[in-house]
Amino acid sequence: MYIILLGAPGAGKGTQAAYVAQKLKVAHIATGDLFRQAIERGTELGRQAKYYMERGILSPDELTIQMVLERLSAPDSKSGVVFDGFPRNLKQAEALDGALAQQAKAIDRVVYIKVSEEELLRRLSGRLICRNCQMPYHATDSPPQVWGKCDKCGGELYQRPDDNVETVKKRLDVYFAETAPLISYYAKSEKLIEIDGEGSVAKVGEKVITALKKEVINK
Repeated sequence: MYIILLGAPGAGKGTQAAYVAQKLKVAHIATGDLFRQAIERGTELGRQAKYYMERGILSPDELTIQMVLERLSAPDSKSGVVFDGFPRNLKQAEALDGALAQQAKAIDRVVYIKVSEEELLRRLSGRLICRNCQMPYHATDSPPQVWGKCDKCGGELYQRPDDNVETVKKRLDVYFAETAPLISYYAKSEKLIEIDGEGSVAKVGEKVITALKKEVINK
């Protein structure tokens, strides 16, 4: 199966993508991981990605597409993939469809993890990170035992600049502007499944797996 997981920042898309890939025994392709690995290896694509990341600029579609297609050629991708963070827009979606079609393959289902903007703001603006060990916390969902201090190493907890309310709102605006056309694109091809993403990680994960299994049976 070739599956795409869509979801706004804070929707839990990455966690669910890893869970679904493990359950279905297919590869998990996360664009963030691909970029980090390419930079660590010092590949040509990695050097290009580093240039954009250091300047805080989104990498061009062509670079992202090239990186994903290179990863798709790996042996573990042959039996199926869960795409996480890709495609981000119509151009990337069309490029992915074209690449899969050349191998007589296609996207089977697109899971959209839907979470209200109010809940996304609450999740994202409450995130805290330890300056020393990078352990993540949340002001309400998983607070530290002593406020402001890491349970693990005692380091200072801080909020990243891109997790303050105003910045989070801007990130969400950009995401929804880019993704709305994608949702329509996959809905037209009758591949879209909407899942309520508000609830525990385990509960949402089970809803995703149940919906996918049902779709495969009815396919």
